Amino acid sequence: MDTSGKMFRHGVLRALDYVGKDPDKNLPKLMKWVDRFAGNGENSMESQRAVFRKLINDPNDSMHKLVWSIWEDIDGNVVKTMFENFLLNAVLTGWQKEQQLRASLNCNVPWAILMDPTSACNLHCTGCWAAEYGNKLNLTFEEMDSVIKQGKDLGIYFYIFTGGEPLVRKDDLIQLCLIHDDCIFMTFTNGTLIDEYFADQLLELGNFMPVISVEGFEEATDSRRGSGTYKKAVRAMRLLKEKRLPFGVSCCYTRRNIDSISSDDFFDQMVEWGAKFAWYFHYMPVGNDAVPELMPTPEQREYMYHKIREARATKPIFAMDFQNDGEYVDGCVAGGRRYFHINANGDADPCVFIHYSDSNIKEKTLLEILQSPLFMAYHDGQPFNDNHLRPCPMLENPEKLREIISKTGAKSTDPESPESADHLCDKCVCYAKNWKPTADKLWSDSRRMKVKSSVGDP
Repeated sequence: MDTSGKMFRHGVLRALDYVGKDPDKNLPKLMKWVDRFAGNGENSMESQRAVFRKLINDPNDSMHKLVWSIWEDIDGNVVKTMFENFLLNAVLTGWQKEQQLRASLNCNVPWAILMDPTSACNLHCTGCWAAEYGNKLNLTFEEMDSVIKQGKDLGIYFYIFTGGEPLVRKDDLIQLCLIHDDCIFMTFTNGTLIDEYFADQLLELGNFMPVISVEGFEEATDSRRGSGTYKKAVRAMRLLKEKRLPFGVSCCYTRRNIDSISSDDFFDQMVEWGAKFAWYFHYMPVGNDAVPELMPTPEQREYMYHKIREARATKPIFAMDFQNDGEYVDGCVAGGRRYFHINANGDADPCVFIHYSDSNIKEKTLLEILQSPLFMAYHDGQPFNDNHLRPCPMLENPEKLREIISKTGAKSTDPESPESADHLCDKCVCYAKNWKPTADKLWSDSRRMKVKSSVGDP
């Protein structure tokens, strides 16, 4: 970064110090600084900044209330570190470099990388892909460090730990956060290993955010994760809130728990716990022992489509739906388009839910992985459907995944019980067929509303 860029960054961070003293007055000023830093080019995320600019000027907007709660609820030094590493490094600086490399290299370059530090877990949850790997695999500290170093060379400053239970390796994860203090780190966790000492370490770091997995209230969570898990997760969230630390909640919706996990009472409970975002995942029938009967019905998935959008408009928590929000990211984000997954054996999977690979980080660089036949098949095939509410090459377009695996020769990365692509895709054929009419109607309605809003009401 040149001298003017460093001075500008310093100015933005100094301005951030003043925001907490008077957000109403100073947040709009800070936004002007960010706009100047980002510029107006095609890589400047101008539309996203316009949305944020609108919400900070509307006190009745639920997202306005969420942003203001961050200044009230989160430690000031943590806010400053998160702002610099996430917004300035990952979103603005990193995104521009990634876009340039995508164009020059003609391959996907992700915004985030998911890694499994370990396959070990202290729970055995129904429908969790990690349970397929057993508890014997681990990435070394040096391997994880190398991935991050290579990633930063590509402009990637956002790393998400999955598992297994990542906090089995929390000492190593803390060390990675210290070494790479310009990155933002997130971990999906069941929360049972979060104690006061670990929370104090997070407070000192400022760049590591937990996402606690729950499946609704106590009965629904414990039925999937084991007796007593809910209370331990709630205790972890209480501790994080007391320490003024940011965190989110992760929820997997199935045919059985959808009423509980999507109720207004549950959204209000997440806000009361102190969560600032909620990440909803559709149950995927991954693994030979998966239970396809847990997959939501088309009616249930349509309900979730509307419910998540309603929650974003009415609740001071940012709710995301990994499957139903495909329309905002132009379809599938896997295969390195926005992210990819490295399992605890070092295999590079295109998606955290699709366990096939032709590359391993122990044998290839990140760039070589992104240019491998499997990842290039994703690059060349995306979007896999013009209807971005049918984004996935497995769940909604199973014929696409069959073709990719057949063409590239990618192998199952499940060391315990390898699953063929045909076996996996067979479980999705009826689901895809049944979801199509609903998805097509929702997509048509969504396109019509966008056109209407762009030209104004008749």
